[in-house]
Amino acid sequence: MLLLPDDHPQRAALAEEFHARQAPALETPSRATYVALIVDPQDRAREAQHVAALCRQFRIEPPPDGATQFHASLGAIRLQWERHAEFSSLALYTGGLSPQPFSEPVSTLLPTGWLAALPGRTIVAAHAKLVPWSAAEAPTAALLAQHFEGNIVVGAAVADGAGYAYTDFRVQADGFARFLVCNRSFTPRQAGRTLQRLFEIEAYRMMALLALPIARAQSPRSIEAAGALVALVDRIAAGRDDDDALLHELTRLAAGVESELAASQQRYSACRAYERIVATRVAELRESRLPGIQTIEEFMTRRFAPAVATCANVAQRLHELSERVAQASGLLSTRVDIARERQNQALLASMDRRAKLQLRLQQTVEGLSVAAIVYYVAGLAGYLAKAAKAAGAGLSPDLLVGLALPFIALFVVLALRRARRALHTDE
Repeated sequence: MLLLPDDHPQRAALAEEFHARQAPALETPSRATYVALIVDPQDRAREAQHVAALCRQFRIEPPPDGATQFHASLGAIRLQWERHAEFSSLALYTGGLSPQPFSEPVSTLLPTGWLAALPGRTIVAAHAKLVPWSAAEAPTAALLAQHFEGNIVVGAAVADGAGYAYTDFRVQADGFARFLVCNRSFTPRQAGRTLQRLFEIEAYRMMALLALPIARAQSPRSIEAAGALVALVDRIAAGRDDDDALLHELTRLAAGVESELAASQQRYSACRAYERIVATRVAELRESRLPGIQTIEEFMTRRFAPAVATCANVAQRLHELSERVAQASGLLSTRVDIARERQNQALLASMDRRAKLQLRLQQTVEGLSVAAIVYYVAGLAGYLAKAAKAAGAGLSPDLLVGLALPFIALFVVLALRRARRALHTDE
């Protein structure tokens, strides 16, 4: 018996979306390797096939077609593969520690060459260690230097003091960044979430910074375009140049600005979105400051935030420049339209004058035509009078024509006026 109406086609998928990408439960000690790849759309199928081939090597069921996330145990390795909007990520976890810091990463447990053969371009690669920590004090500077090659380390107590998290945000000689997490009282799920947040901070930070090279390249071009616009507006105000030529230059400048916008706005929008995710993940760490060391949040504020602000500034500058070019183009177009309207008015006035001249000429021609018609009709009347005289009528043809001339002229004038009146009525 059905208790509910039929499900919406997307109900199950939407309900499961909130349970996707769950952090693994990690026992301490553990090691992890994380890799994020930018994969071209045409290589997505090959990427899934590569992951499926790894699963077959370990005799486990591969991910289903169209899967965007996959979790599996490959012997001692726990695999977590996820496909995001612009990149794919691969996280590998295993228990135990290596003899030396980061000397035996999890990636070495994979078949030789499998990781390097993944399609795409690496944007993030990181190793992490989850170690037990029972001491009352935080790790010493000497221990941190041993793990991070003497680089400046940032870190803090996290999860309200349940552990410590450290990194230097540098790519080491092996191509991997490093994270050290010390477990004071993490639950397995807390430990997994902490590592996942650290990996995501690094991944989304790097994805956001993809907009920075574009901003650096566009910044001088936008400044140059702004200067060109100022010069064009000054020439428009001076009114010494041809308006059509100025409008052509403004159109070309507008096309250049719009081209820059079209080439970069998607990247700048992604930068803003990734920056918000980074801020959220940093807040979720719930950091507490340690003496003499920057927190991850402070590092992001001092280093990451200015880079994002640079991208936002260039994006805003391009939008404002586009609006200003459009305003200048509208102003100049209005002036060109007014000038053309004046030309049209002058042309119409000239045509009106010509029409009046044509009317006067027509009236003159009509006067001459009246005389010509009267002369022609009088000639016909003369022929009729001569014919009557020849027939024996006692009439003088000349006298008859002379007497008929006024009546003929009056008839012709009235006939022409009537014809003109009928023409105006039809119009």
